[in-house]
Amino acid sequence: MITRRERGRRSWLLLLLLIPFIAMLWPPFYNYNQPDFIGIPFFYWFQLLWIIITAILTA
Repeated sequence: MITRRERGRRSWLLLLLLIPFIAMLWPPFYNYNQPDFIGIPFFYWFQLLWIIITAILTA
């Protein structure tokens, strides 16, 4: 049986995982070439950044 404390912890984890999902949901927000980061267009490094953040959140 799941206690209230565990249920509260799970709800925080779900909210943390919703942040990257919402950030990637609307492509016009990040569909740009500028600014560059080490020669990589914004579109690519923004997505890569969210992949890294999501991996850290799920670890």
